[in-house]
Amino acid sequence: MNTSLASLLAQASGSQEAVAAGAGALIAGLGVGFMLFVLALTVLTIVAKWKINTKAGQPGWACLIPIYNLYVELRIAGMSPLWLLTLLACGVGYVIPWIICQIKTAQRFGQGTGFGIGLILLNQIFVLILAFGSAQYVAEQPAQA
Repeated sequence: MNTSLASLLAQASGSQEAVAAGAGALIAGLGVGFMLFVLALTVLTIVAKWKINTKAGQPGWACLIPIYNLYVELRIAGMSPLWLLTLLACGVGYVIPWIICQIKTAQRFGQGTGFGIGLILLNQIFVLILAFGSAQYVAEQPAQA
């Protein structure tokens, strides 16, 4: 006898339509739950990026504007705006400057290269630490003779 779980449930509940409706409701509920989780994570990340921009003396709303937010991230990291051209390129042209930017951003906030690697690998967690932690932005000081 080859019986499936759905047919066993249908026998227990009385109809396959009821099982299908229950399974559909379960899947829809999981989908809505996942969407709410992603929405909450997105809002939290926006708030954290806003706070980082504010700590660095940049406008917080800049994190909401595409391309301009990259320009502001480069300024926070102390990198030339010309890097924006490579960030706008596709593929590997984006990855290398982004990695450099994350490490330099960590250093500008008084963190080490290890924290910069954390920004690369676990970005949303380390952005929260940077935003709501005690790290202070330190702009590069000119060399004294």
